[in-house]
Amino acid sequence: MVFKLVKENTSFDFLSRTRRNLAVGLSTLACVVSLIFIFVRGLNFGIDFTGGVLLEVGYPQDADVNRIRTVLQDAGFDDALAQRFGPATDVMLRLPPQENANPDEIRQRLQTALAADEPGVVLRRVEFVGPQVGEDLTEQGFLAIIFALLMIFAYVMFRFQWKFAAGAVFATVHDVIITVGVFSIFWIPFDLSVVASVLAVIGYSLNDTVVTFDRIRENFVRMRATPPEEVINKSVNQVLSRTIITGITTLMVLFALLWLGGESVGPFSIALIVGILVGTYSSIFTASAITLYLKVTTQDLLPPAENPDLVDDLP
Repeated sequence: MVFKLVKENTSFDFLSRTRRNLAVGLSTLACVVSLIFIFVRGLNFGIDFTGGVLLEVGYPQDADVNRIRTVLQDAGFDDALAQRFGPATDVMLRLPPQENANPDEIRQRLQTALAADEPGVVLRRVEFVGPQVGEDLTEQGFLAIIFALLMIFAYVMFRFQWKFAAGAVFATVHDVIITVGVFSIFWIPFDLSVVASVLAVIGYSLNDTVVTFDRIRENFVRMRATPPEEVINKSVNQVLSRTIITGITTLMVLFALLWLGGESVGPFSIALIVGILVGTYSSIFTASAITLYLKVTTQDLLPPAENPDLVDDLP
């Protein structure tokens, strides 16, 4: 007997008027709350964006992160952050921008302070990011996200039709806003790895949406006399098994990465987990609901005919 996570030929009514209104309403509310936090509270930018000093140190035995923080504060680095990096013996240190400070002098002070507490400590890597570099990375990171969204709109409009492109872009923007909003609400560090994960979420969400839209297009041609709501609802049910199984298997890997990867990859993993959960939801509810609001029909997906009357006579 073969176990099936989702039965074939499901018939859930995802897109009834009440449910799609509720789904789009919840999505809109989540986006508004996220935007309020993003613009009012802001993001907890890492040194990739703010500039600062990044150091990787190794200890001969398991490092006590709380003790390291205390040592750094006693040495005058009040805003220093310390977190595990991979094995329990490795620690990542982050310092905010140090105005009018010599990088070599900062490195020497840190090494002296840490060696006074643990003589066996090894300074493995030091990186300095200037404030101007951080500003450039911030601008380029968010431009990359905006450019990706514009290319998605053009691609889906070319492959399908503008009503589907609007649904895909709305769903993808929805996923990005909520994912970034979670980082603002819970004040999770936001660095370049998170930007990379947001771009990955855009690709994942688009792939899910395109698979659904492909099935919708096929069914519109096969079921020309069927109301659009029923056609789209049936299409979503037909790809439901694929959508859920893909999401679950991907989440299993990401939760393992979050659990075993340490604090250094934590923000990256969290962004992908949130993005995939939200993206799966939007590919089922949001993208298809937007196409219904825009009154998509079979004629929208048919190639233009030389004689328009031929299209009008379709059953």
